[in-house]
Amino acid sequence: MTRPDPVASSAPAPATAAPVTVTATTTAAAPASPTAARPRIAARKVRFDFAAVPRHWFGGSKVATHLANGVNMLFPQGERFFVRSVNHFLDRIDDPELVAQARGFFGQEGKHASAHDDYNDMLRAQGYQIDRFLAAYAWWGREVTERIMPPELRLATTAAAEHFTAIMAENAFKKQILAAAHPTMKSLLQWHAAEEIEHKSVAFDVLQRVNPSYALRLAGMVVATVQLSSWWMLGTLTLLRQERLSLAELRAERDGIRATRPDDEGIARRVFLRGIREYLRRDFHPADNDNFHLAELLLRDSGVVAASA
Repeated sequence: MTRPDPVASSAPAPATAAPVTVTATTTAAAPASPTAARPRIAARKVRFDFAAVPRHWFGGSKVATHLANGVNMLFPQGERFFVRSVNHFLDRIDDPELVAQARGFFGQEGKHASAHDDYNDMLRAQGYQIDRFLAAYAWWGREVTERIMPPELRLATTAAAEHFTAIMAENAFKKQILAAAHPTMKSLLQWHAAEEIEHKSVAFDVLQRVNPSYALRLAGMVVATVQLSSWWMLGTLTLLRQERLSLAELRAERDGIRATRPDDEGIARRVFLRGIREYLRRDFHPADNDNFHLAELLLRDSGVVAASA
């Protein structure tokens, strides 16, 4: 299943900030490796007020907004799938520190799912018809992904999807993907991105304990790539179709995005090709990319208070 480049492109930044209510509680201990400078995995109590978010919240661009909405719509069901996939094997993990990390992962993903339920309610309030699309996505997840795929493949799919979301999260900071987002949306997605970085290794570490097969890992990457890219595209098209844009308007939107981000590689290269290339290494581990410090920077910029160490 899927989940952030939280966003896909950029446009002129909005000017005013919106309030965010935040508290934080730590729910898991530090990772097992004593040498890894990893943050605690903490579930933060965060509530976002979407009332003032405009329909085209990404710098006024319909295309950029719906590229972002298209993937964000998937998160409630996707995050809960990730939790079920890892939790299925939790009683087979005899490392108490990894178990603690997994429980912290469950807490964070649960908060993400809840926040994006509210996000989807915002889309409904803005007049977008999303329920048929989300019902189809839920049917696929229930009848195909979870009924047909064996548990180990579901876990491998989760581990691969978590690698993609960690890349998206890093892009949110390093490439300033969120610069044009409405302040409330920027805060939401920075918080989400930070926690994706914090727990990026958990599903992979559980997979390695359960079944370290390279073939299984690659099979999970295939499923994650196909499902994430397909449902992301379908979600984006579902929303764009409701805008009734002419070809001329679509070209103008595309040209505007390219003008503001002339060096952008695009989602396919920036997220999918990079993720696949890294994941193909036999000795790959998510923590090889030591970017845990970005989580703190994203949280600080978002206005979300990080959990105390």
